[in-house]
Amino acid sequence: MAEIIVLGGAGAVGSVAVKTLVKSGDFESIIIGDYNLAAAEALTTDIGAPGVSARFVDALDPAGIREAIDGADIVLNCVGPFYRTVKPILAAVLEKKINYVDVCDDVDVTLEILDMDDAVRQQGVQVLLGMGNSPGITNMLGKLAADLLLDETESIDIFHTHGGEKIEGEGVIAHRFHCMTIPCPMFLDGKLVYVKYFEEDGIALRQTFDFPVIGTTRIYPYPHPEQITLPRHINLQRVTNKGSVIPEVYYDLTRDLCGLGFNSRNPVNVKGQTVTPYDFAVAYILKERERMIAEAGLEKPRGCVSVIAKGKKDGRFKEYRFHLLSESEGLGEGTGIPAAVGAIMMKRGLVRGTGVMPPEAGVAPLDFLKTTGDVYDLSGSNHKDPESSGRILLESVDENGVITPIDISQFGIF
Repeated sequence: MAEIIVLGGAGAVGSVAVKTLVKSGDFESIIIGDYNLAAAEALTTDIGAPGVSARFVDALDPAGIREAIDGADIVLNCVGPFYRTVKPILAAVLEKKINYVDVCDDVDVTLEILDMDDAVRQQGVQVLLGMGNSPGITNMLGKLAADLLLDETESIDIFHTHGGEKIEGEGVIAHRFHCMTIPCPMFLDGKLVYVKYFEEDGIALRQTFDFPVIGTTRIYPYPHPEQITLPRHINLQRVTNKGSVIPEVYYDLTRDLCGLGFNSRNPVNVKGQTVTPYDFAVAYILKERERMIAEAGLEKPRGCVSVIAKGKKDGRFKEYRFHLLSESEGLGEGTGIPAAVGAIMMKRGLVRGTGVMPPEAGVAPLDFLKTTGDVYDLSGSNHKDPESSGRILLESVDENGVITPIDISQFGIF
């Protein structure tokens, strides 16, 4: 009997992953592991499918993790912030010799996990790292362009924005603070460099981008792992990652409080009371979020991730633009579905080799898209309905800037 445990399975991302796994029918036992046991039990009841159960898991308790994952064939980790949770969870996974998938988008811990490749290989374990949206789908689409569409690939630029999710908690805010304060990797002119979000080199990389459905949005350097991993597997001169959150006023509030030092966890005395700036900032941001979303008219979650690959085809300049749209579950859908697909592919033997693998190293892009098509409707992805949700739109741009829509059904994924 195939068993999978989804850590953080009651959260915004994990709950979508659980529902996708149920839909696939690949696992007889699906355990929703979460610190919030009541939420996990409620989700179990809501799904109402045989073989789905709830289990308490504290992602920072090594002994508890080992006990919770015992007997599982695959561990799918959706617990953020990943710079805090990945290492204790992965340590337990390796001790138990269980295959593992996560949606880790923190570049610093990704580098640490990549350095564990030899140890993971010796254990004969598969670790599929960063199998979410960005990283995850972005890696797959960039690899697809390099493998099938371009003869030479010069650059892959990744742009993303999302907002309006039903659930957003402290872990999300902590992740954004983290992204704004650590050195941000960018692969520029064939070299890996690090820029700082609030300093001149990081400010110079800010830009606007016109996302389908969402429109023109300001985007900022993001320290995601693609800039590290893609150049290891594709011959490239540039890989960048830039993103934001909508509504922009909400992202601006987070950015400004972080820039003013409110991400500090050092307590201060305020009129005789001890206050931690970080705790205040998180509470204030989440308090203001609902009002800002309402004032922006963001009635439902929406998001878009765009992957722009440039290079040469038949000796001439060519650019391809993939746009993945979501207008139902936002971040949860965009990240939870590919995470589940990664686990399904692992179960089906479609993840290659052992060791620590970013998506482009362990998964064939067409296999990923075909497996996604088994559990999610991609059939509207041919530009007939540009307002549709969860669709991959593909455009080509020639040397004269002429944009041509492309029907991706030519790849045989549905």
